[in-house]
Amino acid sequence: MNELLLVVWFFLPAGIANASPTWANKIPGINKLNTPLDFGKSINDRRIFGDNKRWRGLIIGVLFGALTGYLQFLIFPTFINELGITSSRPALTMTLLGGLLGLGALLGDAVESFFKRRSRVKPGDSWFPFDQIDYIIGGIALSLPIVVLDIKTYLLLLIVWFSIHLIAGYIGFMLKLKDKPI
Repeated sequence: MNELLLVVWFFLPAGIANASPTWANKIPGINKLNTPLDFGKSINDRRIFGDNKRWRGLIIGVLFGALTGYLQFLIFPTFINELGITSSRPALTMTLLGGLLGLGALLGDAVESFFKRRSRVKPGDSWFPFDQIDYIIGGIALSLPIVVLDIKTYLLLLIVWFSIHLIAGYIGFMLKLKDKPI
């Protein structure tokens, strides 16, 4: 598999998880899990994460990440070998990897949101480039117990998924799904 395809395929669970909180609000039943991750708590009169970080988004994101990992295994089972992973239970390993990538992406976004609140950036306002790389760093960090890639591959992953995030944001803006292009 060429390296460009590898980084897109490898990080797809994180990308799906990062986008899933928007979809989670549309799923009947789960939209009632409306509790903020920070339970409405503040530090120095500023919310810890803010109203846009909710348990439903985290739960759905991890589930979608895990499901994506499992589907990747079903579609392309030799992918696990491309990553250099040896496992006696490859379907389980890919499901776990997808879930960790998803959890990492969403936790990375939450950590970025914490610092965004401390920097007095308003919710919904862009904080370039941190809004575009938070999920990448988080996803990579939580995938490390299962797979370690070389630095060149991680740099390519960062460039590719940073670009995908910008393009997807612009498309969302053009489709009037977002208020701002970045």
